Amino acid sequence: MNFRQFAINNVVRNKRIYLAHFLSSTFSVMIFFTYALLLFHPDLKEGLKGSSGTVTLLANQGFMIAEMIIFIFSFLFLLYSVGSFLKTRKKEFGIFLIIGMTRKQMNRLLFMENMCIGIAAIIAGTGLGMIFGKLILLICGSMLAVENSLRFYFPLKGIALTAGAFLLLFGVIALCSSLLIRKGTLIDLVKSEEKPKPEPKASRLLAILSVVLIGGGYAGVFTFVWVNFSFPLLLGSVVMVIAGTYLLFTQLSVYVIRALKSNPRLFYRKTNLLFLSELTYRMKDNAVMFFMVSVISASAFTGIGTMLAVADPGLSSMTNPYAFTYTNYWDTPEAEENIRQIEESLIEHEVPYVKGSYTPLYENSNRYIIKLSEYNHLAKALGYEERTLDKENGAFMTPANLTARKELRKQVEQGFSPTMVDLEVEQYHQQVQLSPPATQIVIPNEGKMDIYVVSDELFEKMKRAYNEVIEMSEDFYSNKMTQFVVEDWMGTRAFAPELIDSIQKQPFTKGYFMVSALVVDWLNSKQTNGIILILSGLIGIVFFTFAASFTYFRLYADLERDEAQYRMIGKMGLSRPELRKIVTRQLLLMFFLPLLIALIHSSVAFVALQQLVDFSVVGHSLRIFLVFASMQIVYFALVRWRYLRHMYSKLV
Repeated sequence: MNFRQFAINNVVRNKRIYLAHFLSSTFSVMIFFTYALLLFHPDLKEGLKGSSGTVTLLANQGFMIAEMIIFIFSFLFLLYSVGSFLKTRKKEFGIFLIIGMTRKQMNRLLFMENMCIGIAAIIAGTGLGMIFGKLILLICGSMLAVENSLRFYFPLKGIALTAGAFLLLFGVIALCSSLLIRKGTLIDLVKSEEKPKPEPKASRLLAILSVVLIGGGYAGVFTFVWVNFSFPLLLGSVVMVIAGTYLLFTQLSVYVIRALKSNPRLFYRKTNLLFLSELTYRMKDNAVMFFMVSVISASAFTGIGTMLAVADPGLSSMTNPYAFTYTNYWDTPEAEENIRQIEESLIEHEVPYVKGSYTPLYENSNRYIIKLSEYNHLAKALGYEERTLDKENGAFMTPANLTARKELRKQVEQGFSPTMVDLEVEQYHQQVQLSPPATQIVIPNEGKMDIYVVSDELFEKMKRAYNEVIEMSEDFYSNKMTQFVVEDWMGTRAFAPELIDSIQKQPFTKGYFMVSALVVDWLNSKQTNGIILILSGLIGIVFFTFAASFTYFRLYADLERDEAQYRMIGKMGLSRPELRKIVTRQLLLMFFLPLLIALIHSSVAFVALQQLVDFSVVGHSLRIFLVFASMQIVYFALVRWRYLRHMYSKLV
């Protein structure tokens, strides 16, 4: 048997310990390859249909940045993983040195073992990426709203980039592995497993501080929402929550367990002595990992859930309910021609529509004034209730955006009290009595402008004063908005991008115009958020996988110690049901406590975010949480089954 065969046999013999490292390495290679598959995809290079140049740039740069993030974190996580399992083999290394192996030969052995695992992980990860490549492209195509999905291609550049990057990564890790066991004498290596662990300690002050920091961070987030819209306050609150979470796992958890152990009635009841004693060490050993999982999971739940909600077609139609909007400044023949072109396209594609328009007046206090008949025509087309007003001095407010709609709905829910408002258009002044406001967006506007609807008679009086000023000023202009209501506005996707592009390229003799299509705006939003979702989602899955592999490794790295412990206790009468109860309770906390903390953090973020927006982010976020929770439950059941099966075989 030569040295290379000896290294391979070492890996095979220690497959239980190496398994977590190999699986996490394989998965990181697979995700890296997935990003490479998207990075070099021809459709993303050429630009998606309906997307803007910004979306294409975001796709190209975003996937490249994601590759770098995955590469850097893969190096850090895998280096930590290698360092952890090398600690469990210190006794084995000590024996090698006793029988005559030199330090140089040991370094060569470690290098070959790590490269063996690394090459296998590169082949397995790239192979899995190729196998699931079509499925990945189908999913990403759906997230990016691509009509015929992303076509499959053979990614030679992606394979080369993945193989080259991870050969370099595993080579560096293999070189670093020898440094991780350089310290320590021969006797320390041989007796490393016999050294008892010191009992974990915790500070009462730091345990209390963890609660104070988390509570203060939550309070700061709600203060940001309700009182002071200051981003430094929000940033400080987030930092407080993160610091509090770290202290929660490193100090508070240990302090609580020690407090429970100090209660004799609880500590000596049935198997609690074994459960609590072992749990103290497990919580302390895994505190940093639990902290990272909690923070990353909370960020993923909140971010992915919010982006899913933002990319929902329903949100786009709530913000602007019109399939096409054309705004022209100055009445010109070109404007009429453009509007006619939109109508002809709708008729040609047999899309039913209702056309409406309005010409707003600008009030002296920077308010919009709209004619009632024009408002009612659009409201009826959208399926909303028509309104009536007093001809002399009646008016009501209508929301321009989601924020304004939320405020006006609050007024209606709290009981609207009629009030008088002064409206001034140039030299014309009129005091009007406000009726209850409208609660649906009929006149969309991205600004913070208040919009008032008045009777046709009152509007004409104000318009006369307005026209007098226009006649006196050559630079004064007015604008007219023309909207097209289409019930199935998603059906305009087949022709809307080309139509908008064609109109925007036409010359305009006087003034300027703006044209937009709801489906194009939705496509840009969907594709932008889809790219961010792909980036954040896959990175989140990588972190989740790394965290899961660490949990697996921590359990099986301590397996020999646990075997000896439970074998000895089994001789004293520990039964299988009692062992199952102890192990299940420990694993439940290890697997689901970080997830619970992440859910609490993200729930606070959702409640605060809901105060700022007028659309629900909870539904999408709950679905994301259920996906991750389901994965964790399956993983928990699998690990528990294997762990118990192994322990049963050792229990006398």
